[in-house]
Amino acid sequence: MGYRIALNFEDGATRFIDCNAGEKVLDAAFRNKINLPMDCSDGVCGTCKCRCEQGEYDLGDEYIEDALTEDEAEEGLVLTCQMQVSSDCVIAVPVPASACKVKPAEHSGTVSSVELVSDSTIIVKLRPDDPAALGFLPGQYVNLTVPGTGQHRAYSFSSKPGAEEVSFLIRNIPGGLMSTWLASEGAVGSPMAFVGPQGSFFLRGVDRPTIMLAGGTGLAPILSMLEVLADQGTEQPVHVIYGVTKDGDLVEIKRIEALAARLPTMTWAACVADPDTGQPLKGYVTQHLTDEHLNAGDCDIYLCGPPPMVEAVRTFLRDKGVEPKHFHYEKFAPSEAVREAA
Repeated sequence: MGYRIALNFEDGATRFIDCNAGEKVLDAAFRNKINLPMDCSDGVCGTCKCRCEQGEYDLGDEYIEDALTEDEAEEGLVLTCQMQVSSDCVIAVPVPASACKVKPAEHSGTVSSVELVSDSTIIVKLRPDDPAALGFLPGQYVNLTVPGTGQHRAYSFSSKPGAEEVSFLIRNIPGGLMSTWLASEGAVGSPMAFVGPQGSFFLRGVDRPTIMLAGGTGLAPILSMLEVLADQGTEQPVHVIYGVTKDGDLVEIKRIEALAARLPTMTWAACVADPDTGQPLKGYVTQHLTDEHLNAGDCDIYLCGPPPMVEAVRTFLRDKGVEPKHFHYEKFAPSEAVREAA
């Protein structure tokens, strides 16, 4: 029996490896040609220390406390030279991928559809040439190369991992490099190269009430997360607030409704900043984030949107004196290939 392990590096690059039952993670990484940090490989030095963010495992009792203290182990720190997994896992590696001799993963595919779903949003779907080789964590992004330019743009998956067809929500920017190309007659059916996955903004285990906040096309990674949660199910309440500027910016509403029908613990709301909106909820996401949702800080928050939105939420939480158990966010700006996540 084997397990799938996602190694998420300090620079946001992610690689997936297979690990056999009873095999040490460090050995599995080497077998997959990834040189994780190590020195002794005997549980003595602590050089291979990483953090397990999701999954089940056993560390045995053959390492010394100088390498990994009891407190560190309780916090999820692990020694990969001793770690044996009993489920699929996500492991945070505290060095850049390049330090482990890991090259950026390159993929290719074909554009299967381009749909202008609003004045501000384009839904693009690709069929990867090798779907089995494209692993990613729900919430992550790739860098799509704009054909004929050599330039790339970063977009989050709105589809779930493992799908035969992957999708993205792309902001329609007048005169934008990607937007202009997608509007061309030759876009559908064209080959497209991309690199990734990337990013430390991804779904962790849902162990407490969870809030998901999306602004504009920041809805994409939230949709990917919700697809996975709808498949897996959860007993924890999940509340989604989706905010946009204008009524016409609202997209994928039917899909959100379908996800809520599949995930009984999910509630959601959409709000529009335009005071002349026809939507029942006006204003910004912070105006509809209640004390009940925040649960006195015993909650996890996932937030993806433009920088002003992210800063507004952070200020809102600070002013209320609420510190969530976990707060994962990603900022993005139009035409930028680099995203800031925490």
